[in-house]
Amino acid sequence: MSTEPTQAELEAEIVRTRAELASTIDELTTRLDPRTQAANVAHQTKQAAADTGSFFTGGGLPEHDPTRARNVKILVTGTVATIALVVAAILRKRS
Repeated sequence: MSTEPTQAELEAEIVRTRAELASTIDELTTRLDPRTQAANVAHQTKQAAADTGSFFTGGGLPEHDPTRARNVKILVTGTVATIALVVAAILRKRS
């Protein structure tokens, strides 16, 4: 009994490996495409804005997705920081 793979088994393994490699390359190409990345960022930004609006109207943070909850916190913190900087600049200019 031989434990060595047959020629046909080796060729089949090569075909499977090539197909997996092609699939991986296609997936990476899609993920790294600037248009795909821009669309993802735009979607996340819109989702964060909608989640923030829900948060301020009493809907709370999205509990089912920690990333979305984090994005709301970042957006609220950034907004508060921006307002604080504008107020500080106005007060400084008046002095």
